[in-house]
Amino acid sequence: METINTSGRRKTSVARVYLSAGTGKITINKKDLNDYFTVPSLQGAVHQPFTLTQQEGKFDVKANLNGGGITGQAHALRLAISKALVELDETVKPVLRAAGLMTRDPRMVERKKPGQKKARKRFQFSKR
Repeated sequence: METINTSGRRKTSVARVYLSAGTGKITINKKDLNDYFTVPSLQGAVHQPFTLTQQEGKFDVKANLNGGGITGQAHALRLAISKALVELDETVKPVLRAAGLMTRDPRMVERKKPGQKKARKRFQFSKR
């Protein structure tokens, strides 16, 4: 099996993933998964595509993450892994789609408008 290259995005985070046959080792920015994501729920989010498709320990993942915070990066990585698994085997797509892992979350930070403090917050108004 050759290496499969996919990408995933969430907010301002971008994950580039290289999936290859292996023993289940996940390396992110040259660090181990447990060192990069110390929060167990984020580690679970990264493992979720493998768990749903019963493919734990079959693939090695090398990922480059940049931008955003740790939650956005974890969900970008989850999307990229899901896309790589579908590219490898099309039959797992309905399972991943049902769990909501094949959809890119379109929510982004709203831009700041001129004449306001933030995107929606106004400067204090004084009547007199």
